Amino acid sequence: QVQLVESGGGLVQPGGSLRLSCVASGRFFSINAMGWYRQAPGKQRELVAVVSSGGSTNYADSVKGRFTISRANAKNTVYLQMNSLKPEDTAVYYCNMKANGNFDYWGKGTLVTVSS
Repeated sequence: QVQLVESGGGLVQPGGSLRLSCVASGRFFSINAMGWYRQAPGKQRELVAVVSSGGSTNYADSVKGRFTISRANAKNTVYLQMNSLKPEDTAVYYCNMKANGNFDYWGKGTLVTVSS
């Protein structure tokens, strides 16, 4: 069984920063990519950022230049550094891992609220 556990969400003022972490555990033999998605109230889940096993990254246009994804392979951990946060970044952030071939694994999510 594979488990992804996110942490680091919370309430932050506009312009502030947060760092999300996601740790993967369980039985998996190959990780193709790890990433972050988010879902705001009344909206569909969307890709925020992803990092491949080779280290290449991809970001949603809305977060480019503000968010940075990184990965600690030895720890099966992925991070999302979020700077210059805006109210429209408010959402539940989900960790995603593509591993064991084409399987998608998801965390339960962590809430990020950007408000004054």
